[in-house]
Amino acid sequence: MNEADALDIVQSAIWTVVAASGPAVGGAMLVGIVIALFQALTQIQEVTLTFVPKILAIFVIIAFTATFTGAQVYAFTQETFARIEHGY
Repeated sequence: MNEADALDIVQSAIWTVVAASGPAVGGAMLVGIVIALFQALTQIQEVTLTFVPKILAIFVIIAFTATFTGAQVYAFTQETFARIEHGY
């Protein structure tokens, strides 16, 4: 394996992490914006109000996108093992 192959694997790993974590991070950001807007409009500045809905949203999103995330990780694993098997 040369430097180009190693960089290709690292690039593929980074894109896999971005694709797998994207839905949960996007959902958390959306819920965070909604809660921040709610806090700004009502002047309620409770610290725990931001964490609980975000955690619940992340769990729900992970439950719905688990197959997509698993498929992304599985494809990356298969690609990496194929490279090892063929000696690239």
